[in-house]
Amino acid sequence: MLRRRRPLLRAAVVGGGAYAAGRHMQRKSQEQQYAEAEQNQRLSDLEQQQYQQPPPQYQQSPPPPQAPPAHGPSMLDQLNQLNDLRQRGALTDEEFAAAKAKLLGT
Repeated sequence: MLRRRRPLLRAAVVGGGAYAAGRHMQRKSQEQQYAEAEQNQRLSDLEQQQYQQPPPQYQQSPPPPQAPPAHGPSMLDQLNQLNDLRQRGALTDEEFAAAKAKLLGT
């Protein structure tokens, strides 16, 4: 009876090792596929952004600034202008926060 247990034990160890190796390879393959899909999505997003924005030589010039009212722009108008600049990418979030604090006097 002792002789019969060893081949079964050996087969269980070999089978368990093969199972663990197979799961490891499957996980590694899935991670690689996920990374490739994520990279492809980022590339696709960048390509779409490039196609949406015309080249600099074809971009329209910004409209001329409107004449400010006699008493000056309101605080709300100035905040909206800063927000527009931030959304267009002319201001970073840090620059926006600093300009907003200066405008609000804090």
